[in-house]
Amino acid sequence: MKSQKYSVKLTDEQRSEIEKTKRSKSSKELTKKHAKALLYLDENGKNPLTVEQTANKVKLHPENIYKIRKHFAVEGLDRALYRKKRETPPVSPKITGDVEAHIIATACSAVPEGKQAWTLQMIADKIVLDGLLESVSDVSIMRTLKKHNISLI
Repeated sequence: MKSQKYSVKLTDEQRSEIEKTKRSKSSKELTKKHAKALLYLDENGKNPLTVEQTANKVKLHPENIYKIRKHFAVEGLDRALYRKKRETPPVSPKITGDVEAHIIATACSAVPEGKQAWTLQMIADKIVLDGLLESVSDVSIMRTLKKHNISLI
């Protein structure tokens, strides 16, 4: 077998943990596939498979097998088996509790002179004019009102 940058050499303890994960009913299917891949790649095992052979056996793309192998070598067993937890949401929500309260208060307040009812766009414009947000869509206003079962009609 040719030399590779990242290798999988499992200890007996790691192997037994992987076997447990593989048989566990509570483990996700992807976690089980990762566990099987590590067992197939194990150079301390009887007959380690190549990346391509492993990919065919566990039905994952070879690139995923390379990543599993790299995660094991660099970050350890847990990272190779389980997905990384997201540390922060991709975009923090624009509408916080304070803004939400202001939207509801505006929707429940008296209608401006000359108007029959609040529209979503009027509420959005008022939120911007009051300096709570730089911009907000009428769809965001609609979602907030719907969340609290508030109708403008």
